[in-house]
Amino acid sequence: MTLSPCIKVCVIDPASGLCTGCWRSLDEIAAWATLSPEARQRIMADLPARRQQKA
Repeated sequence: MTLSPCIKVCVIDPASGLCTGCWRSLDEIAAWATLSPEARQRIMADLPARRQQKA
């Protein structure tokens, strides 16, 4: 199973281009299954800061 921040709330914010459910970009979402575990961890480490910026 691939670790994912997806919470099945897929709504893209037009201003930021980020999903308001998981805070990933469309490119990150599309590539998720093919990213290395290290790349996924880097993105996941960035997600809390992305959420804070939009709060």
